[in-house]
This record gives sequence, structure tokens and C-alpha cells, in this order.
Amino acid sequence: MNTTAMLWTGRILSGLFVLFMLGASVTPKLAGMPVAEETMAQLGWPAGYAMMIGIIELFCVILYVYPRTSVLGAVLTMGLLGGAMATQVRAESPLFSHVLFSLYLGLFMWGGLWLRDPRLRAIFPFASARSKTGT
Repeated sequence: MNTTAMLWTGRILSGLFVLFMLGASVTPKLAGMPVAEETMAQLGWPAGYAMMIGIIELFCVILYVYPRTSVLGAVLTMGLLGGAMATQVRAESPLFSHVLFSLYLGLFMWGGLWLRDPRLRAIFPFASARSKTGT
């Protein structure tokens, strides 16, 4: 895949990740929608935490979007997603649809960043079996 195609694919994946985070996670919490508090209560969180988690999520997304802080944003978002995964495990939610959803989202986020950031590709290169054996 050429560099331009990788860059645009990464931008599209990152854009989809950001849109999902803003639409499905950040906005309901920051807007004070009842569904956010109800969902948090079902997962065992005390009332009033939805707004603070929404602010943290928004901060992480902003860091992820800005190129100079995108890796920091991805690391912090992954920590947030790990906490979401732990909450789903504690609530005994279904494995593939709920518990691992944070992992799926994290892989999507990191994939977009890896494709659009050559510095990240230099740190985590994918090498074919042919290049490893020297043939």
C-alpha cells in the first residue's frame, strides 16, 4: 500500500473512531441524557459519574485528533477503554459483544493511528516472513 493510501485510510479509520466516540459516548454523557446515567447505574456506577467520564473521554479524543499529541491521546483512551472493559467484566456482561467491545474499539483506534503516523509505523513495523528470513 502506498503512503498516500495509508494516510487516507488512517484518516478515515481515525475519523470513524472519533465520530463514534463523540456520538455514542461523549455526547450522551455531556448532554446529561438520562440514558447515560441509567446505563452507568446498571453497570454499578454511583450517580453523577457520567459527566466526569464524558469530560475525560472528550479530552482523550481531542488529544487523539491533534497530531502532536495523538499517541498520548491513544494511550489515555486505551486506559479509559480498559476501565470500561473491567466494568463490563465486573457486571458479568457477555464476552464478545460487551466485554471485548473496548478491545475492538481500541484496535480500530490504534490501526487508524498506525496508518496515518509514520513515526508509529517505525516503532511497530510489520515485516513479512520473507524479509525476516533474508530471502
